[in-house]
Amino acid sequence: MTSQVSETEDTLQIGRNTIQIEIDAMKGVMDRLDEHFEKAVDILLACKGRVIVTGMGKSGIIARKIAATMSSTGTPSLFLHPAEGVHGDLGMIVKGDVCIALSNSGETAEIVKLLPIIKRFNIPLISIVGRINSTLAARSDCVLDAVVEKEACPLNLAPTASTTVALALGDALSVALLEKRGFSKEDFAIYHPSGALGKKLLLKVEDFMHTGDRLPVTSIDKKVSDAVFMMSAKGFGCTAVVDGEGTLAGIITDGDLRRGLEKHDNLFSMNIKDLQIKYPKVIDKNALAAKALSIMEQFSITSLFIVDSDTRPVGIIHLHDLLKEGIV
Repeated sequence: MTSQVSETEDTLQIGRNTIQIEIDAMKGVMDRLDEHFEKAVDILLACKGRVIVTGMGKSGIIARKIAATMSSTGTPSLFLHPAEGVHGDLGMIVKGDVCIALSNSGETAEIVKLLPIIKRFNIPLISIVGRINSTLAARSDCVLDAVVEKEACPLNLAPTASTTVALALGDALSVALLEKRGFSKEDFAIYHPSGALGKKLLLKVEDFMHTGDRLPVTSIDKKVSDAVFMMSAKGFGCTAVVDGEGTLAGIITDGDLRRGLEKHDNLFSMNIKDLQIKYPKVIDKNALAAKALSIMEQFSITSLFIVDSDTRPVGIIHLHDLLKEGIV
């Protein structure tokens, strides 16, 4: 038992040491953040084309993530594999672009080979490097210091702290650009239409409402039995009650019918107006679907009628439609 506990403690300590090394590296970079970062943001804000992010190996993986983050937050970006770049993919770089190159050593051969082409097109180059005195840094228009004292790897070989720092700098650039551009959550939703936030901020009631022959509507001068027939035929568990001008006068739900059966022996022969609930909750077709869901949850109802400017019912939306689409 003692041996197992000891082994567990050793494993946990390795994990803690690894995280601490990366935290220390992050703090070092944060403390050294200076006017070069501001310059990099200014260069990116002035970009008329795309941001080309490149890196080799583990740095390439980080570069892909940086490009993806920028693209999703309003800065058109793409990843360029440096080895593929020198074998034909440089056609994706055009005048007006900005390039961000990641290299811990600053001497990555595939990156260095790209530099003459980048300069030929007069493309601003921002580098994220772990060696300030390197070829990449010397040929960059702006250098972001990603120097780390050591890697978390005990051999000081596997990129760990250095890639964490590079990723953090990429995130810092993305967030700075986002804020400088006034990028809103509505803008974010546009780039994430299939995500939960996109659905919440983009989809409207009219995207879900049932209209025409699917709409349960019963005249106020009818009997409760007519309302039951309408509710059964349409399948929403309710029916709108309208007056002679087609204006919404009330609503009858299956819950109203159950409660009515407890009170009235002649329920089905009663007039609808004697059972209807006046002033039902309604919503506009242009309202967000998330707003409809909020109303349903607040008042413990499963359907909402959509009315026009004259308070005539034009559609109905059901809770299941919203949940099925993932509106939360």
